[in-house]
Amino acid sequence: MVHVYNCHPFSSQQIVQVEQEPGLVCCGGGALFVVASGGCKVEAYNLEQEGCPLICRFATMGTVKSIRHSSIGDYLVTIEEKNSATYLRAYTNWRHKAEEKARVGVRLLGHLLRGESLRGGVQMEIIEIPMSERPVAVASCSVTGDLLVACDNSLVLFNLKTQNQHCTDPSQQIAQNSVPSDQQTSSQGSESVAALDFDRSVILHLSAIKPKKVALCAGYIALQSELEVLVLQLEASCEPAPAEETLHQLTCDDVEEQNDFFVLPRHLELLGDQAKNCDIPVSIEQTGLEDKQQYTVSYVLFKRFTPEFFQGCNVEETQIHSLQLHPFFIRNQALPVEEPACVFCFFSLPNAGYLYSLKGGVELLSAYQYPEKVLEAMLTNHLLHVVTRSALQSFTVRCAALAARLDDPYIDTTMKACPPCSLDVCALRMQLFIGLRAVCGYGRHVVLLSRADSDPQEEPERAPHRRGLMLKEHSTLASISRPWELTPQPRQLWKASCHVPFCKTVPP
Repeated sequence: MVHVYNCHPFSSQQIVQVEQEPGLVCCGGGALFVVASGGCKVEAYNLEQEGCPLICRFATMGTVKSIRHSSIGDYLVTIEEKNSATYLRAYTNWRHKAEEKARVGVRLLGHLLRGESLRGGVQMEIIEIPMSERPVAVASCSVTGDLLVACDNSLVLFNLKTQNQHCTDPSQQIAQNSVPSDQQTSSQGSESVAALDFDRSVILHLSAIKPKKVALCAGYIALQSELEVLVLQLEASCEPAPAEETLHQLTCDDVEEQNDFFVLPRHLELLGDQAKNCDIPVSIEQTGLEDKQQYTVSYVLFKRFTPEFFQGCNVEETQIHSLQLHPFFIRNQALPVEEPACVFCFFSLPNAGYLYSLKGGVELLSAYQYPEKVLEAMLTNHLLHVVTRSALQSFTVRCAALAARLDDPYIDTTMKACPPCSLDVCALRMQLFIGLRAVCGYGRHVVLLSRADSDPQEEPERAPHRRGLMLKEHSTLASISRPWELTPQPRQLWKASCHVPFCKTVPP
Protein backbone atom coordinates (compact mmCIF):
# COMPACT_ATOMS: atom_id res chain seq x y z
CA MET A 1 0.00 0.00 0.00
CA VAL A 2 1.29 3.46 -0.96
CA HIS A 3 0.00 6.67 0.62
CA VAL A 4 -0.03 9.75 -1.62
CA TYR A 5 0.77 13.19 -0.19
CA ASN A 6 0.75 16.52 -2.01
CA CYS A 7 4.19 17.41 -0.65
CA HIS A 8 6.76 19.32 -2.72
CA PRO A 9 10.22 17.93 -1.88
CA PHE A 10 12.23 20.38 -4.05
CA SER A 11 13.42 23.82 -2.99
CA SER A 12 14.59 25.04 -6.41
CA GLN A 13 15.10 24.00 -10.01
CA GLN A 14 17.30 25.24 -12.83
CA ILE A 15 18.44 24.30 -16.31
CA VAL A 16 22.08 23.72 -17.16
CA GLN A 17 22.89 25.60 -20.36
CA VAL A 18 25.00 23.16 -22.36
CA GLU A 19 26.67 24.12 -25.61
CA GLN A 20 26.15 20.84 -27.47
CA GLU A 21 23.36 18.31 -27.55
CA PRO A 22 23.70 16.09 -24.45
CA GLY A 23 23.87 12.35 -24.93
CA LEU A 24 24.92 10.95 -21.53
CA VAL A 25 25.03 12.48 -18.06
CA CYS A 26 26.48 11.49 -14.70
CA CYS A 27 27.23 13.24 -11.40
CA GLY A 28 29.89 13.12 -8.72
CA GLY A 29 32.30 15.24 -6.75
CA GLY A 30 30.03 18.28 -6.96
CA ALA A 31 30.15 18.22 -10.75
CA LEU A 32 27.82 17.30 -13.59
CA PHE A 33 29.41 15.53 -16.56
CA VAL A 34 27.68 15.87 -19.90
CA VAL A 35 28.78 13.80 -22.87
CA ALA A 36 27.93 15.34 -26.20
CA SER A 37 25.69 13.36 -28.52
CA GLY A 38 28.68 12.61 -30.75
CA GLY A 39 30.26 10.92 -27.75
CA CYS A 40 33.78 12.35 -28.08
CA LYS A 41 33.67 15.35 -25.74
CA VAL A 42 32.94 15.66 -22.01
CA GLU A 43 31.88 18.91 -20.34
CA ALA A 44 32.00 19.32 -16.55
CA TYR A 45 29.73 21.82 -14.75
CA ASN A 46 29.83 22.92 -11.12
CA LEU A 47 26.60 21.95 -9.37
CA GLU A 48 27.54 23.69 -6.14
CA GLN A 49 27.63 27.20 -7.61
CA GLU A 50 24.75 29.32 -8.78
CA GLY A 51 24.15 28.98 -12.50
CA CYS A 52 26.26 25.81 -12.81
CA PRO A 53 29.33 27.39 -14.46
CA LEU A 54 31.52 25.35 -16.75
CA ILE A 55 34.52 23.79 -14.99
CA CYS A 56 36.32 22.37 -18.00
CA ARG A 57 35.86 20.37 -21.16
CA PHE A 58 38.06 17.71 -22.66
CA ALA A 59 38.02 15.33 -25.60
CA THR A 60 37.92 11.57 -25.26
CA MET A 61 39.84 9.08 -27.34
CA GLY A 62 36.71 7.33 -28.63
CA THR A 63 32.93 7.47 -28.66
CA VAL A 64 31.71 7.25 -25.08
CA LYS A 65 29.08 4.54 -24.55
CA SER A 66 29.10 4.59 -20.74
CA ILE A 67 30.56 6.95 -18.14
CA ARG A 68 30.83 6.77 -14.35
CA HIS A 69 32.45 8.96 -11.71
CA SER A 70 34.15 7.86 -8.49
CA SER A 71 34.12 10.25 -5.54
CA ILE A 72 37.08 8.39 -4.02
CA GLY A 73 39.98 9.38 -6.25
CA ASP A 74 37.83 11.83 -8.25
CA TYR A 75 38.28 9.93 -11.51
CA LEU A 76 36.08 9.13 -14.48
CA VAL A 77 35.86 5.72 -16.11
CA THR A 78 34.41 5.25 -19.57
CA ILE A 79 33.60 2.51 -22.05
CA GLU A 80 34.50 3.80 -25.49
CA GLU A 81 34.29 2.55 -29.04
CA LYS A 82 36.56 3.37 -31.94
CA ASN A 83 37.08 1.56 -35.22
CA SER A 84 34.70 -1.26 -34.16
CA ALA A 85 36.78 -1.92 -31.03
CA THR A 86 35.77 -1.38 -27.39
CA TYR A 87 38.11 0.23 -24.88
CA LEU A 88 38.09 0.84 -21.13
CA ARG A 89 39.71 4.08 -19.98
CA ALA A 90 40.05 6.06 -16.76
CA TYR A 91 40.49 9.85 -16.70
CA THR A 92 42.30 11.23 -13.63
CA ASN A 93 43.19 14.80 -12.62
CA TRP A 94 40.53 16.08 -15.00
CA ARG A 95 40.03 19.24 -12.92
CA HIS A 96 43.45 20.52 -14.03
CA LYS A 97 41.99 21.17 -17.48
CA ALA A 98 40.15 24.10 -15.85
CA GLU A 99 43.52 25.74 -15.13
CA GLU A 100 44.27 25.87 -18.87
CA LYS A 101 46.93 23.20 -18.57
CA ALA A 102 46.88 21.57 -21.97
CA ARG A 103 49.27 18.74 -21.10
CA VAL A 104 47.55 15.34 -21.11
CA GLY A 105 49.40 12.12 -20.42
CA VAL A 106 48.33 8.75 -21.84
CA ARG A 107 49.61 5.56 -20.26
CA LEU A 108 48.81 1.91 -19.73
CA LEU A 109 47.56 0.39 -16.51
CA GLY A 110 50.47 -0.10 -14.10
CA HIS A 111 52.91 2.12 -16.05
CA LEU A 112 53.31 5.49 -14.33
CA LEU A 113 54.57 8.53 -16.22
CA ARG A 114 58.18 9.36 -15.44
CA GLY A 115 60.95 11.68 -16.54
CA GLU A 116 60.05 14.35 -19.08
CA SER A 117 56.40 13.31 -19.05
CA LEU A 118 56.05 14.65 -15.49
CA ARG A 119 57.64 18.04 -16.04
CA GLY A 120 55.25 20.81 -15.15
CA GLY A 121 53.55 19.20 -12.18
CA VAL A 122 50.17 17.53 -12.01
CA GLN A 123 48.44 16.93 -15.33
CA MET A 124 45.41 15.11 -16.60
CA GLU A 125 46.05 11.44 -17.33
CA ILE A 126 44.23 8.91 -19.49
CA ILE A 127 44.79 5.36 -18.29
CA GLU A 128 44.28 2.58 -20.81
CA ILE A 129 42.95 -0.53 -19.05
CA PRO A 130 43.43 -3.59 -21.28
CA MET A 131 40.74 -6.24 -21.09
CA SER A 132 40.73 -9.78 -22.44
CA GLU A 133 36.95 -9.57 -22.96
CA ARG A 134 34.72 -6.79 -24.18
CA PRO A 135 33.61 -4.59 -21.25
CA VAL A 136 29.84 -4.30 -20.90
CA ALA A 137 29.34 -2.22 -17.75
CA VAL A 138 31.42 -0.51 -15.06
CA ALA A 139 30.87 0.52 -11.45
CA SER A 140 32.96 2.12 -8.72
CA CYS A 141 32.78 1.70 -4.97
CA SER A 142 31.73 4.86 -3.15
CA VAL A 143 33.58 3.67 -0.02
CA THR A 144 36.96 2.50 -1.34
CA GLY A 145 37.10 3.80 -4.93
CA ASP A 146 37.69 0.31 -6.36
CA LEU A 147 36.59 -0.37 -9.92
CA LEU A 148 34.40 -3.25 -11.10
CA VAL A 149 34.17 -4.14 -14.78
CA ALA A 150 31.57 -6.52 -16.16
CA CYS A 151 32.25 -8.59 -19.26
CA ASP A 152 30.07 -11.16 -20.99
CA ASN A 153 31.32 -14.05 -18.84
CA SER A 154 33.28 -12.49 -15.99
CA LEU A 155 33.61 -9.67 -13.46
CA VAL A 156 37.01 -8.02 -13.00
CA LEU A 157 37.81 -6.13 -9.79
CA PHE A 158 40.51 -3.43 -9.76
CA ASN A 159 41.83 -2.03 -6.49
CA LEU A 160 42.48 1.71 -6.44
CA LYS A 161 45.94 2.67 -5.23
CA THR A 162 47.87 5.93 -4.91
CA GLN A 163 51.59 6.37 -5.48
CA ASN A 164 53.65 9.49 -4.81
CA GLN A 165 56.02 10.69 -7.51
CA HIS A 166 58.54 13.52 -7.52
CA CYS A 167 58.62 15.83 -10.48
CA THR A 168 60.57 18.98 -11.21
CA ASP A 169 58.92 22.16 -12.40
CA PRO A 170 60.51 23.56 -15.61
CA SER A 171 60.86 27.04 -14.06
CA GLN A 172 62.73 25.53 -11.14
CA GLN A 173 64.94 23.54 -13.51
CA ILE A 174 65.98 26.76 -15.30
CA ALA A 175 66.82 28.37 -11.99
CA GLN A 176 68.93 25.38 -11.01
CA ASN A 177 71.08 25.74 -14.14
CA SER A 178 72.33 29.12 -12.88
CA VAL A 179 73.30 27.74 -9.48
CA PRO A 180 76.80 26.32 -8.92
CA SER A 181 77.00 22.57 -9.01
CA ASP A 182 78.10 22.35 -5.37
CA GLN A 183 74.90 24.11 -4.31
CA GLN A 184 72.39 22.33 -6.54
CA THR A 185 71.76 19.58 -4.00
CA SER A 186 70.31 21.97 -1.46
CA SER A 187 68.45 24.12 -3.99
CA GLN A 188 66.78 21.42 -5.99
CA GLY A 189 63.05 21.98 -6.04
CA SER A 190 60.68 19.17 -6.59
CA GLU A 191 57.07 18.53 -5.73
CA SER A 192 55.35 15.32 -4.81
CA VAL A 193 52.60 14.26 -7.20
CA ALA A 194 50.01 11.69 -6.18
CA ALA A 195 49.32 9.38 -9.12
CA LEU A 196 46.30 7.09 -9.21
CA ASP A 197 46.57 3.58 -10.55
CA PHE A 198 44.68 0.30 -10.41
CA ASP A 199 45.69 -3.23 -9.52
CA ARG A 200 43.81 -6.08 -11.16
CA SER A 201 43.10 -8.20 -8.08
CA VAL A 202 40.22 -10.64 -8.65
CA ILE A 203 38.33 -12.11 -11.58
CA LEU A 204 34.95 -13.74 -10.97
CA HIS A 205 34.09 -16.15 -13.77
CA LEU A 206 30.38 -16.55 -14.56
CA SER A 207 28.89 -19.23 -16.75
CA ALA A 208 25.12 -19.06 -16.25
CA ILE A 209 24.37 -15.33 -16.27
CA LYS A 210 25.34 -12.48 -18.60
CA PRO A 211 25.54 -9.21 -16.66
CA LYS A 212 24.01 -6.09 -18.17
CA LYS A 213 24.74 -3.79 -15.23
CA VAL A 214 26.81 -4.08 -12.06
CA ALA A 215 27.21 -2.29 -8.73
CA LEU A 216 29.96 -2.35 -6.11
CA CYS A 217 29.91 -1.16 -2.50
CA ALA A 218 31.87 -2.15 0.63
CA GLY A 219 32.62 -5.69 -0.52
CA TYR A 220 29.16 -6.34 -1.99
CA ILE A 221 28.86 -7.03 -5.71
CA ALA A 222 25.51 -6.86 -7.49
CA LEU A 223 24.86 -7.79 -11.09
CA GLN A 224 21.73 -7.92 -13.17
CA SER A 225 20.68 -9.54 -16.38
CA GLU A 226 17.39 -8.92 -18.15
CA LEU A 227 15.35 -10.95 -15.65
CA GLU A 228 17.72 -11.84 -12.78
CA VAL A 229 19.54 -10.07 -9.96
CA LEU A 230 22.43 -11.65 -8.04
CA VAL A 231 24.22 -10.11 -5.04
CA LEU A 232 27.55 -11.52 -3.85
CA GLN A 233 29.84 -10.63 -0.97
CA LEU A 234 33.58 -10.69 -1.56
CA GLU A 235 35.60 -11.04 1.62
CA ALA A 236 39.38 -10.79 1.96
CA SER A 237 41.51 -12.42 4.64
CA CYS A 238 45.19 -12.93 5.26
CA GLU A 239 44.73 -16.60 6.04
CA PRO A 240 44.85 -19.07 3.14
CA ALA A 241 41.39 -20.18 2.15
CA PRO A 242 40.46 -23.85 1.71
CA ALA A 243 40.55 -25.17 -1.81
CA GLU A 244 36.80 -25.51 -2.02
CA GLU A 245 36.35 -21.85 -1.10
CA THR A 246 39.12 -20.45 -3.24
CA LEU A 247 37.60 -22.04 -6.34
CA HIS A 248 33.94 -22.01 -5.54
CA GLN A 249 31.97 -23.86 -8.18
CA LEU A 250 28.44 -25.13 -8.16
CA THR A 251 27.26 -27.97 -10.30
CA CYS A 252 24.33 -27.26 -12.58
CA ASP A 253 22.02 -29.56 -14.43
CA ASP A 254 22.94 -30.78 -17.83
CA VAL A 255 20.72 -28.91 -20.26
CA GLU A 256 21.73 -30.77 -23.39
CA GLU A 257 18.79 -33.14 -22.90
CA GLN A 258 16.39 -30.17 -22.77
CA ASN A 259 17.21 -28.78 -26.22
CA ASP A 260 13.87 -29.99 -27.54
CA PHE A 261 11.90 -28.13 -24.86
CA PHE A 262 11.25 -24.51 -24.05
CA VAL A 263 12.06 -24.09 -20.37
CA LEU A 264 10.22 -21.20 -18.75
CA PRO A 265 11.87 -20.22 -15.44
CA ARG A 266 9.59 -19.40 -12.56
CA HIS A 267 9.63 -16.52 -10.12
CA LEU A 268 12.29 -17.15 -7.51
CA GLU A 269 13.59 -15.24 -4.49
CA LEU A 270 16.45 -16.60 -2.36
CA LEU A 271 17.78 -14.64 0.62
CA GLY A 272 20.89 -15.17 2.70
CA ASP A 273 22.33 -18.67 2.74
CA GLN A 274 19.56 -19.94 0.48
CA ALA A 275 20.90 -17.81 -2.39
CA LYS A 276 23.65 -20.38 -3.03
CA ASN A 277 20.93 -22.65 -4.48
CA CYS A 278 20.42 -20.34 -7.45
CA ASP A 279 22.41 -22.66 -9.78
CA ILE A 280 24.72 -19.85 -10.93
CA PRO A 281 28.31 -21.07 -10.53
CA VAL A 282 30.97 -18.50 -9.66
CA SER A 283 34.71 -19.22 -9.65
CA ILE A 284 37.44 -16.97 -8.27
CA GLU A 285 40.74 -16.23 -9.99
CA GLN A 286 43.18 -14.07 -8.05
CA THR A 287 45.43 -11.98 -10.28
CA GLY A 288 46.76 -9.27 -7.96
CA LEU A 289 50.55 -8.98 -7.95
CA GLU A 290 50.73 -6.84 -4.82
CA ASP A 291 47.61 -8.07 -3.08
CA LYS A 292 48.53 -11.09 -0.94
CA GLN A 293 45.09 -11.51 0.59
CA GLN A 294 42.86 -14.50 -0.07
CA TYR A 295 39.34 -13.83 -1.32
CA THR A 296 36.20 -15.85 -0.75
CA VAL A 297 32.78 -15.25 -2.23
CA SER A 298 29.40 -15.88 -0.64
CA TYR A 299 25.88 -15.59 -2.03
CA VAL A 300 23.66 -12.92 -0.46
CA LEU A 301 20.57 -12.41 -2.65
CA PHE A 302 19.07 -13.85 -5.81
CA LYS A 303 15.82 -12.85 -7.45
CA ARG A 304 14.37 -13.93 -10.77
CA PHE A 305 11.36 -12.51 -12.58
CA THR A 306 9.29 -14.26 -15.21
CA PRO A 307 7.19 -12.44 -17.81
CA GLU A 308 3.49 -13.20 -17.54
CA PHE A 309 3.10 -14.33 -21.13
CA PHE A 310 -0.39 -15.64 -20.46
CA GLN A 311 -1.48 -12.18 -19.30
CA GLY A 312 -0.12 -10.37 -22.34
CA CYS A 313 3.22 -9.28 -20.84
CA ASN A 314 6.47 -9.52 -22.78
CA VAL A 315 10.13 -9.48 -21.84
CA GLU A 316 10.48 -5.72 -22.40
CA GLU A 317 7.85 -5.04 -19.75
CA THR A 318 9.71 -7.18 -17.22
CA GLN A 319 13.30 -6.07 -17.79
CA ILE A 320 15.22 -5.01 -14.69
CA HIS A 321 16.89 -1.61 -14.56
CA SER A 322 18.37 0.93 -12.11
CA LEU A 323 20.46 -1.52 -10.08
CA GLN A 324 22.12 0.22 -7.10
CA LEU A 325 24.11 -0.61 -3.99
CA HIS A 326 23.65 2.31 -1.62
CA PRO A 327 25.73 2.79 1.56
CA PHE A 328 24.27 4.59 4.57
CA PHE A 329 26.51 6.28 7.14
CA ILE A 330 25.38 7.52 10.53
CA ARG A 331 26.99 10.00 12.87
CA ASN A 332 28.98 8.77 15.86
CA GLN A 333 28.78 5.20 14.63
CA ALA A 334 30.91 2.63 16.39
CA LEU A 335 32.16 1.18 13.11
CA PRO A 336 35.11 2.74 11.28
CA VAL A 337 34.29 5.76 9.16
CA GLU A 338 35.15 3.96 5.93
CA GLU A 339 32.64 1.19 6.67
CA PRO A 340 28.95 2.06 6.24
CA ALA A 341 26.44 1.20 8.93
CA CYS A 342 24.04 -0.25 6.33
CA VAL A 343 24.17 -1.26 2.69
CA PHE A 344 20.99 -1.35 0.60
CA CYS A 345 20.30 -2.98 -2.75
CA PHE A 346 17.69 -1.45 -5.03
CA PHE A 347 16.48 -2.54 -8.44
CA SER A 348 13.39 -1.80 -10.40
CA LEU A 349 11.00 -3.12 -13.00
CA PRO A 350 8.99 -0.79 -15.23
CA ASN A 351 6.03 -1.08 -12.86
CA ALA A 352 7.58 -1.90 -9.46
CA GLY A 353 10.70 -1.30 -7.39
CA TYR A 354 12.34 -3.38 -4.64
CA LEU A 355 14.58 -2.23 -1.79
CA TYR A 356 16.57 -4.78 0.24
CA SER A 357 18.81 -4.34 3.27
CA LEU A 358 21.97 -6.47 3.19
CA LYS A 359 23.69 -5.94 6.54
CA GLY A 360 22.43 -7.62 9.68
CA GLY A 361 20.36 -10.12 7.68
CA VAL A 362 18.94 -9.84 4.19
CA GLU A 363 15.33 -8.71 4.06
CA LEU A 364 12.93 -6.92 1.76
CA LEU A 365 12.59 -3.45 3.25
CA SER A 366 10.09 -1.85 0.84
CA ALA A 367 8.25 -2.62 -2.38
CA TYR A 368 7.13 0.24 -4.61
CA GLN A 369 4.22 0.14 -7.04
CA TYR A 370 4.47 2.79 -9.75
CA PRO A 371 1.36 4.43 -11.24
CA GLU A 372 2.86 4.29 -14.76
CA LYS A 373 5.84 2.87 -16.63
CA VAL A 374 9.14 4.02 -15.09
CA LEU A 375 12.22 4.48 -17.26
CA GLU A 376 14.84 4.91 -14.54
CA ALA A 377 15.05 5.26 -10.76
CA MET A 378 17.61 6.65 -8.30
CA LEU A 379 17.88 5.88 -4.59
CA THR A 380 19.13 8.46 -2.07
CA ASN A 381 19.34 8.47 1.72
CA HIS A 382 15.85 9.89 2.22
CA LEU A 383 13.98 9.69 -1.11
CA LEU A 384 13.55 7.46 -4.14
CA HIS A 385 13.28 9.41 -7.40
CA VAL A 386 11.73 7.79 -10.47
CA VAL A 387 11.24 9.24 -13.95
CA THR A 388 8.63 8.50 -16.55
CA ARG A 389 8.33 10.02 -20.00
CA SER A 390 6.55 13.07 -18.60
CA ALA A 391 7.13 13.33 -14.85
CA LEU A 392 9.53 13.07 -11.94
CA GLN A 393 8.03 11.41 -8.88
CA SER A 394 9.51 10.89 -5.42
CA PHE A 395 8.83 8.24 -2.80
CA THR A 396 9.90 7.98 0.83
CA VAL A 397 12.41 5.34 1.91
CA ARG A 398 13.03 3.65 5.27
CA CYS A 399 16.83 3.55 5.11
CA ALA A 400 17.34 6.01 7.96
CA ALA A 401 14.87 4.18 10.20
CA LEU A 402 16.63 0.85 9.70
CA ALA A 403 20.07 2.39 10.26
CA ALA A 404 18.89 4.05 13.48
CA ARG A 405 17.47 0.79 14.83
CA LEU A 406 20.62 -1.15 13.96
CA ASP A 407 22.70 1.46 15.78
CA ASP A 408 20.37 1.57 18.80
CA PRO A 409 17.94 -1.36 19.12
CA TYR A 410 16.29 0.33 22.14
CA ILE A 411 15.72 3.67 20.46
CA ASP A 412 12.00 3.79 21.30
CA THR A 413 11.82 5.49 24.71
CA THR A 414 9.80 8.25 26.32
CA MET A 415 12.42 10.77 25.16
CA LYS A 416 12.79 9.72 21.52
CA ALA A 417 11.22 7.37 19.02
CA CYS A 418 11.84 6.04 15.54
CA PRO A 419 9.23 4.97 12.97
CA PRO A 420 9.11 1.23 12.22
CA CYS A 421 10.95 0.00 9.13
CA SER A 422 7.80 -1.77 7.96
CA LEU A 423 5.85 1.48 7.73
CA ASP A 424 4.13 1.95 4.36
CA VAL A 425 6.02 4.12 1.88
CA CYS A 426 4.54 7.41 0.69
CA ALA A 427 4.38 8.90 -2.79
CA LEU A 428 5.07 12.63 -2.88
CA ARG A 429 4.05 15.24 -5.39
CA MET A 430 4.66 14.57 -9.08
CA GLN A 431 6.70 17.13 -11.04
CA LEU A 432 5.88 17.45 -14.75
CA PHE A 433 8.57 17.57 -17.44
CA ILE A 434 8.70 16.85 -21.16
CA GLY A 435 10.47 13.83 -22.63
CA LEU A 436 12.50 12.62 -19.65
CA ARG A 437 15.17 10.07 -20.49
CA ALA A 438 17.49 9.64 -17.50
CA VAL A 439 18.11 10.70 -13.90
CA CYS A 440 21.24 10.98 -11.78
CA GLY A 441 22.15 12.85 -8.64
CA TYR A 442 24.74 14.14 -6.24
CA GLY A 443 23.94 15.10 -2.66
CA ARG A 444 20.66 17.02 -2.71
CA HIS A 445 20.82 17.62 -6.47
CA VAL A 446 18.63 15.59 -8.82
CA VAL A 447 19.72 15.94 -12.45
CA LEU A 448 17.44 15.00 -15.35
CA LEU A 449 18.05 14.51 -19.05
CA SER A 450 15.06 15.46 -21.17
CA ARG A 451 14.64 15.14 -24.91
CA ALA A 452 11.33 15.94 -26.56
CA ASP A 453 10.39 13.85 -29.58
CA SER A 454 11.10 15.85 -32.73
CA ASP A 455 8.77 13.62 -34.76
CA PRO A 456 5.74 12.86 -32.61
CA GLN A 457 3.71 9.85 -33.64
CA GLU A 458 0.56 11.81 -34.39
CA GLU A 459 -1.41 12.99 -37.37
CA PRO A 460 0.28 15.85 -39.28
CA GLU A 461 -2.61 18.29 -38.86
CA ARG A 462 -2.83 17.65 -35.11
CA ALA A 463 0.89 17.63 -34.31
CA PRO A 464 1.46 21.44 -34.16
CA HIS A 465 -1.62 21.91 -31.99
CA ARG A 466 -0.59 19.10 -29.64
CA ARG A 467 2.95 20.46 -29.32
CA GLY A 468 1.59 23.87 -28.45
CA LEU A 469 -0.54 22.39 -25.70
CA MET A 470 2.47 20.60 -24.23
CA LEU A 471 4.52 23.79 -24.17
CA LYS A 472 1.67 25.75 -22.68
CA GLU A 473 1.22 23.20 -19.92
CA HIS A 474 4.95 23.11 -19.23
CA SER A 475 5.25 26.89 -19.09
CA THR A 476 3.69 26.85 -15.63
CA LEU A 477 6.96 25.52 -14.20
CA ALA A 478 9.14 28.32 -12.93
CA SER A 479 12.49 28.90 -14.66
CA ILE A 480 11.89 26.15 -17.22
CA SER A 481 9.50 27.63 -19.76
CA ARG A 482 11.87 29.87 -21.76
CA PRO A 483 14.46 27.32 -22.91
CA TRP A 484 11.68 25.26 -24.52
CA GLU A 485 11.07 27.69 -27.38
CA LEU A 486 10.79 25.95 -30.74
CA THR A 487 12.86 26.95 -33.75
CA PRO A 488 12.43 25.94 -37.39
CA GLN A 489 16.16 25.53 -38.03
CA PRO A 490 17.12 21.83 -38.17
CA ARG A 491 20.66 22.39 -36.87
CA GLN A 492 19.33 24.13 -33.75
CA LEU A 493 16.61 21.60 -33.06
CA TRP A 494 18.48 20.12 -30.09
CA LYS A 495 18.18 23.44 -28.25
CA ALA A 496 14.44 23.01 -28.24
CA SER A 497 14.37 19.28 -27.59
CA CYS A 498 17.31 18.45 -25.28
CA HIS A 499 17.86 19.95 -21.85
CA VAL A 500 19.51 19.10 -18.55
CA PRO A 501 17.23 20.43 -15.79
CA PHE A 502 18.06 19.71 -12.15
CA CYS A 503 16.22 20.13 -8.88
CA LYS A 504 17.49 20.64 -5.35
CA THR A 505 15.70 18.72 -2.64
CA VAL A 506 14.65 20.15 0.70
CA PRO A 507 17.14 19.23 3.46
CA PRO A 508 15.83 16.56 5.87
